[in-house]
Amino acid sequence: MKITAIESLQWPEYPRLLVVRVHTDAGIVGLGETVDKVPGSKGALHGTIAPLALGQNPLDIEGIWRFIFDNLMYHGYAGAELRALSALEVALWDILGKHYGAPLYHLLGGRIRDRIPTYNTCIGFGPYYDDYLLWSAGGERAGELARSLLADGVNAMKIWPFDAASERTWGQHISSREIEAGLTPIRAIREAVGRDMEIGIECHFRWNRVSIERIARALEPYDILFMEDVLPATNVDEIREVARKTRIPLIGSELLMTRWGVREWLEKHATPILMTDPVWNGGIGETRKIANMAEAFGVPLVLHNVAGPICHAACLHLAAHIPNLYYVESVRAFYRTYFPVLSDYCETPDANSTFGLPQGPGLGVTLREEALNSPGLIRQISEGPGLAVGRRAMGDHWAREEIR
Repeated sequence: MKITAIESLQWPEYPRLLVVRVHTDAGIVGLGETVDKVPGSKGALHGTIAPLALGQNPLDIEGIWRFIFDNLMYHGYAGAELRALSALEVALWDILGKHYGAPLYHLLGGRIRDRIPTYNTCIGFGPYYDDYLLWSAGGERAGELARSLLADGVNAMKIWPFDAASERTWGQHISSREIEAGLTPIRAIREAVGRDMEIGIECHFRWNRVSIERIARALEPYDILFMEDVLPATNVDEIREVARKTRIPLIGSELLMTRWGVREWLEKHATPILMTDPVWNGGIGETRKIANMAEAFGVPLVLHNVAGPICHAACLHLAAHIPNLYYVESVRAFYRTYFPVLSDYCETPDANSTFGLPQGPGLGVTLREEALNSPGLIRQISEGPGLAVGRRAMGDHWAREEIR
């Protein structure tokens, strides 16, 4: 089997999403996906990665990944090129599952759980005004949002009530009044539903250490589930110091790319909970390796999941398999709106805030014909024999074409 074409799909209605289809000469098409900063990822996919993948056997996932990654290493591996490689790699696993007629979690070694715990990240989209309910009336309506989520079976939510305050001082100082304002939605949630709702706090690394420690002290009486990305992931030692000074568990970070990015984080015990994103960090295989590393340190894993139905399915397959799962992040405003528009996969949580498993084969996701024939759809296709068929050399290929 050979890869014959690599196709990217963009819908204007979902500008953060880049879907990738990998075509083969056996007629099997694999689906992948990445999210955010799409122009860079799309350029990397067609300009750098596709020429190295075309003509290769799609079942050789590890070999293809390593070959492409070794080329990327010569110029720095993170960012757009790794997001594009992640999307391609997810599609190769989808092909593998379709080829053998097996769901992805079986290919990974089987499942250890049948239900996947989730928390909701309170982004708004379409008719779901989750972000509006969170911030309107100074945060007083956050209790409404909590009740709405509970009615949909979701018993854990992530919010970011201190972000806006960081703009005044570029995150260098937060006042007592700003802390009180940030606590308003948290109090509203507790007053509305008590301890029936878990609350996680996203910090988006917008504060310096002295300010985030002040925020953490203010949050401790509210039984907070976690604080995420309290400082930039580049400041590993400083993050570890924050973790030592608060009773609230810290999470970090989806900004750590590949197992090499995670290694120091784990060695230095930066946070008691690790987070990674399979459509950013290198893909499904890399996520499993990161999970295995974290397990060796006794650290549970959160799967960052704010993309589309393909990433959602990939996260649930991985979550079924990895032992040290903490949560899979999800966005109600996405899976209840555009997931069923783009695909036949729109799993929603049950009353216990858990997802069921996709059934496969592969990811178990099929794009709808209506989406593939949408008049606004932007397609780009790379096809042909490729530039690196049969090669497994490290790094760039400087030999002239006529002497290869």
